[in-house]
Amino acid sequence: MSSSEVYIKKGDKNFLHTYNRFPIVLDHGKGVFLYDADGKEYLDFAAGIAVFALGYGDEIYNNALKRQIDKLIHTSNLYYNGPAVIAAEELCRVTGMDRVFFTNSGTEAIEGAIKSAFKFAYSKEPSNEYEIIAMNKSFHGRSMGALSVTGNSHYREAFGTGLGHIKFAEFNDIESVKKEITGKTCAVILETIQGEGGIYPADPGFLKELRAICDEKDILLILDEIQCGMGRSGNMFAFEEYGIRPDILTVAKALGCGVPVGAFLMTERVAEKSLSPGDHGSTYGGNPLVCAAVATVLDEFEEHEIVSHVRSLTPYLEEKLDELVSKYDIVKERRGKGFMQGLEFTVPVVDIIKECQKNGLLIISAGSNIIRFVPPLIIEKEHIDRMFEILSEAIWIHCQKI
Repeated sequence: MSSSEVYIKKGDKNFLHTYNRFPIVLDHGKGVFLYDADGKEYLDFAAGIAVFALGYGDEIYNNALKRQIDKLIHTSNLYYNGPAVIAAEELCRVTGMDRVFFTNSGTEAIEGAIKSAFKFAYSKEPSNEYEIIAMNKSFHGRSMGALSVTGNSHYREAFGTGLGHIKFAEFNDIESVKKEITGKTCAVILETIQGEGGIYPADPGFLKELRAICDEKDILLILDEIQCGMGRSGNMFAFEEYGIRPDILTVAKALGCGVPVGAFLMTERVAEKSLSPGDHGSTYGGNPLVCAAVATVLDEFEEHEIVSHVRSLTPYLEEKLDELVSKYDIVKERRGKGFMQGLEFTVPVVDIIKECQKNGLLIISAGSNIIRFVPPLIIEKEHIDRMFEILSEAIWIHCQKI
């Protein structure tokens, strides 16, 4: 029995079965490659679901964490710590927001954003009747609050009604949003680029008009950039391309490049009238270790001009993916921005993904018929070429079977 088989057998015995894991036991990584417990190499075009933006084994990042481990890992939020102060200052600077709360995950960032919106409305006129509008086909997380604003009934149906007063509109359909607005609407929440829902970027006209409506009616605009933020779209944050700013912003994934950290940020106007001492908290949130990672990640993004690299290489990635659309009838279309791309197929993609794994390529889906491409942001043309060759062969093999 191989090392991988031993781990898989033990894992299947002890893990709660909430994931349908592929039979791969990842052991270590270097650059844009991962290696399993038996030494097999994989080109990684998943990045831990858009997390490992800087790739694996980055020396500066690793050393920063090692130094912090030797100094101080945790303090609680009863006290200040240097890395959190530095990370907060840098994150506010790059987002253009004013205040930040560090969480342990993207889901928790969504929870904080929802609470902030309700408290902001409550501070103006106390009521328990305020409503939030979310988008169909959205995904914001699996905790009860985040699940309540996730626009896919499949995720919600077994868990009751969740939060009350949540309405759903159609993404990129401003008239659909307008129909749901009432005097009780306190916020609209959406992903700037829908991820799990199929890699759909917001239309410029839709997002700009939504911002204008929110301004006119004093409704908070919450943008979820947990997956599409941190350089992935070709901008540091995807909303920058639209010339607007949210009232509340959620980030995670590549924010810490592997350590469990997220954040929600807000403007000063929202901060003054929303969460106050005792309203929200997190024992681990913003501890010195994760904030040392955040500060280092933000430094490295600027030092290595990561966003410019994504922007310069995006046309080539899109060209190669478009070539697959032209070449194979089962590939319907490509959509996305930057290094967050999707290929929609006319057939389920799980077998194509498995064939790619056999030949040393890790890719993931977004729904049953969409392959999602969210590689480390440091990939080069040679990696795109290798991905293209493996994926093209896998699609060809699948076409022979149908």
